[in-house]
Amino acid sequence: MTKYRNALPQLGDALFLTDGGIETTLIFHNGFELPYFAAFDLLRDGDGRSALRSYYVPYAQLARERGVGFILESPTWRANADWASKLGYTREELAEINREAIALMVDLRNEFETARSPMVISGCIGPRGDGYDPGRMMTAHEAETYHAEQVAAFRDSDADMVSAITMNYTEEAVGIARATAAAEIPAVISFTLETDGRLPTGQTLAEAITVVDAASSPAPAYYMINCAHPTHFDAILQTDAPWTRRIKGLRANASKRSHSELDAAPDLDDGDPAELGRLYRDLKEKIRSLTVLGGCCGTDHRHIHQICMACTAAA
Repeated sequence: MTKYRNALPQLGDALFLTDGGIETTLIFHNGFELPYFAAFDLLRDGDGRSALRSYYVPYAQLARERGVGFILESPTWRANADWASKLGYTREELAEINREAIALMVDLRNEFETARSPMVISGCIGPRGDGYDPGRMMTAHEAETYHAEQVAAFRDSDADMVSAITMNYTEEAVGIARATAAAEIPAVISFTLETDGRLPTGQTLAEAITVVDAASSPAPAYYMINCAHPTHFDAILQTDAPWTRRIKGLRANASKRSHSELDAAPDLDDGDPAELGRLYRDLKEKIRSLTVLGGCCGTDHRHIHQICMACTAAA
């Protein structure tokens, strides 16, 4: 049974954390090979499930110790049909592993949630193509049809919501928003931004949010920014325009490198966790709606700890 699907607690003013860059942590810190960055594939066996559980535990412990909320984001960013087929999954196996991912999140919530630290379970959806480059762009209708299967798996699980992470063009975001609306499960859309603060298509974040809101009913619960360093998009948030109040979450990269530089780099640039925490604090003071804080590429529990310390001290 879902716990928060009809009343997401993070829609208030309380602080919620989420995790960091799961794929980069598992690859560079834990030594796993993740073909196609498919963290969900670790659910195939007991050792993989144990590794995933161990990844989430420090974040959940931090939220509980600091008395803040937490979003348990499932490791299913690559668990859609095109990517899973490369790993040999049938559609039935893919639906089942999406549900297994949510079951793992339920187990973690049962262990770590407290009255002061509500823990919301989110089914993570990634793009059909690459997170940095939209490649072949679908129409909104195509995207709705394509992502409906993964949305249905989350609808039929204990997931409280769906988060579409690293969306890089509006048609795919609209399709997911419509698929979740039809499934009656709340959605969050998180856009990838380039070093100029725009989507990879060149569209502004303001335009993207406005388009998705207008094209879906109900509209997403809120929006997030991810896969960019705060210095890449700070300038576009120097406004109190109404669209900025739709931004509630942030999952920034540890690195200030561009996406092309990150793609070409053989190493992991984990940046400066303390500096990242300060930048989050400054953004939170500027964008009062910003309450869901986590990380993306290169971040781990050290970065989220610094973000939590900086932002709770400023509260």
